[in-house]
Amino acid sequence: MKLYRQLGTSLGVIFVLILAGKMALPLVFSNNSLWLTTITLCVFLGVALFTYGQYAGESKGIKNNNVWFDGVSARGVLGWTMAILLTAFYVMLYWFPEYLGKATDQSGNWGIIALFDPLSYFFKGKPASEWFMYGTLYTIFILSLGIKFIVKYRHNRYQLVRTVVVMVSQLFLAYLIPEILAGLNYNDAVDAQGTYAGWYDTDIKNVWPLDYDFFNDWHLDAMQADAYQPLGMTYLFWGLLLFLVVTPLLTYFLGKRWYCSWICGCGGLAETAGDSFRQLSSKSTTSWKIERWMIHTVMVLVFIMTLVTLYGYFFEVYDVFGLSIYHWFQKPYGFLIGAAFSGVVGVGFYPVMGNRVWCRFGCPMAGYMGIIQRFKSKFRITVNGGQCISCGNCSTYCEQGIDVRSYAQRGQNVVRASCVGCGVCAAVCPRGVLKLENGPEEGRIKQNTVLIGADLDYLDK
Repeated sequence: MKLYRQLGTSLGVIFVLILAGKMALPLVFSNNSLWLTTITLCVFLGVALFTYGQYAGESKGIKNNNVWFDGVSARGVLGWTMAILLTAFYVMLYWFPEYLGKATDQSGNWGIIALFDPLSYFFKGKPASEWFMYGTLYTIFILSLGIKFIVKYRHNRYQLVRTVVVMVSQLFLAYLIPEILAGLNYNDAVDAQGTYAGWYDTDIKNVWPLDYDFFNDWHLDAMQADAYQPLGMTYLFWGLLLFLVVTPLLTYFLGKRWYCSWICGCGGLAETAGDSFRQLSSKSTTSWKIERWMIHTVMVLVFIMTLVTLYGYFFEVYDVFGLSIYHWFQKPYGFLIGAAFSGVVGVGFYPVMGNRVWCRFGCPMAGYMGIIQRFKSKFRITVNGGQCISCGNCSTYCEQGIDVRSYAQRGQNVVRASCVGCGVCAAVCPRGVLKLENGPEEGRIKQNTVLIGADLDYLDK
């Protein structure tokens, strides 16, 4: 089985080498269709071989073996190297796409981005952008590593169904449907200066406040423009319905898991590509305090920014002290939160801080739903404290940094705003102590039904 893991890893190295070769020797790697097909096969076949070598012949269930001794998943040299490479990639993606091969003149794309030109021409009849390249890679990794996740957690039906939904949501709602719509409407969405002014290639399951530019003036204008009807008003109505009705209603009945762990693209990448790093999330009380301050600060900022933006839009106030509202609010937020936090830190730091850094500390959507989940929701993780053997698997694998074991030891239901309901804590429990449930609000927060040593004062008479 070790041979299969080595073969899978070797194909992953070939994938990286082809990307590097496309940057350093573009003439050698000039057949973009061939090399795009090759790297896609390297990813899928490499993951398949590694998965087979890792789990074939093993009994179902999570053993919690070696996660703190592997160089990739335990902040070893390989993990830090991966973090540095991922961070460098995201820095170039957001701020220096020309280093990835984005065309700066009429000569066309040349580097990694050029590999995706054939696919972009197929969908939209134009060269690939850095975001088309990224969206394609994003989808490839969710689909391929989603298969690995399914095999790893094959003993748990909840994980199987959830992961299939994540993969289907990314493939169709976030990738194929938006790209097909963009291709069908591209000619109508180019303004007089030749700039693409459309919004069709937007993930249609993105919800404000995660989709923080939904209420930007250009976006509202485009959706109301006669040239884009009736699809434009459909998008506008759908976006408002998602935020005002669908999100609070589903969060009340199901908790934030319906979005964060089932259909969100950020959560989808975290659950599949980031699964090997979930144990790296800090479970300390200090991290929990920082988490609450940071995520709610970001949520308040996006609310203020949106209110100011809407005020400027409806009352035609575009400048404040000589600078546009965009520069005062939207541009700093987009740079610090939308790019640096969600992309560079949120994914680049997977190998050193865990796979849910963005979801845990910065996502305004998670903060918004978390408040509903904590105070007005039917969702909870129930525990059978009498069965807990304190093995710690649940806490180890909690990607949100929740010390689940401490709840289980006390027989106390897990009701936390940060819980995304991934269910992995229940999947790795060897005693069936934990169960994800939707039930009556009464008795949802069950306190200290089991006394443990830390709860007793042995000197108390």
